[in-house]
Amino acid sequence: MAAEKSSILVVGGTGRLGRHVVAASARLGHPTFALVRDTSPSDPSKAALLKSFTDAGVTLLRGDLYDHTSLVSAVKLADIVISTVGLLQLPDQTKLVAAIIEAGNVKRFLPSEFGLDADRSDAVEPTRSMLLASKAAIRRAVEASGVPYTYVLVGSFFGFVLPSVGQVLARDPPVDRAFVLGSGDVKVMFAEEGDIGTYTVLAADDPRAENKTLHIRPPGNTMSHNEMLAIWEEKTGKKFERVHVDEDDVLKQIQEASIPMNLILSIGHATHIKGEQSKLEVDPATGVDSSELYPDVKYTTVDDYLNRLL
Repeated sequence: MAAEKSSILVVGGTGRLGRHVVAASARLGHPTFALVRDTSPSDPSKAALLKSFTDAGVTLLRGDLYDHTSLVSAVKLADIVISTVGLLQLPDQTKLVAAIIEAGNVKRFLPSEFGLDADRSDAVEPTRSMLLASKAAIRRAVEASGVPYTYVLVGSFFGFVLPSVGQVLARDPPVDRAFVLGSGDVKVMFAEEGDIGTYTVLAADDPRAENKTLHIRPPGNTMSHNEMLAIWEEKTGKKFERVHVDEDDVLKQIQEASIPMNLILSIGHATHIKGEQSKLEVDPATGVDSSELYPDVKYTTVDDYLNRLL
């Protein structure tokens, strides 16, 4: 008889990535809870999302990261807690850690990471202070708590970068020219949000990922910007000019831009010019590779996604 699957609570489950984590948890057979501020929102799109949750068997729990009582009550229902909160709430995950400690029943916590390695990235400002410092502080709080954890690192989300075919300085696919940070030859790792949800949930209950960093890096989705642009040219039958933006110009634009563009550019600088994703090795003492742990996951490829843009 198969063992009963661990129950999972997702905090931040209505966000851009969180909804995929919730869906994956339910699809993979876990009793799944989603903490939401309003179980009957007036916004039609939010209401439709919550209905999709309940249709999948997800239990909605009314609560808030800033309401300690509701947070503890929700945490007590789960074996595993996964946080997917956004940028502004990253530092406030200390409240979630406090609730987990008080509840005393959680066997694994996954804080909101899903980006550059908070302990090993050399990204410039404002990424350093706005993202990395907050995530590193939460890591230290989690480790001090003694609660088992898994940190999840991802390359570049499909939904953020592929609609522009990898361009950081444009929002739409290139027609006549493409803006390329640096040489365009640095390898970047891309992952689709639904696949990120699947790998995250699989690792959340996997003893091999306990107190480790999970690196989500589907092998077929590692390529340079130039390689991606070549794929797009082949699909569209059009050739376009590459406009290369050198490092000094990128750094200048970061200094001159305001939020969120300076943040986007500084992440782009770390990814496309410094090559932080491709240079980051998986240390077997502290990390595991999603593709090695779960080789049977049929992930979405960059090629699959680009076909949707045609």
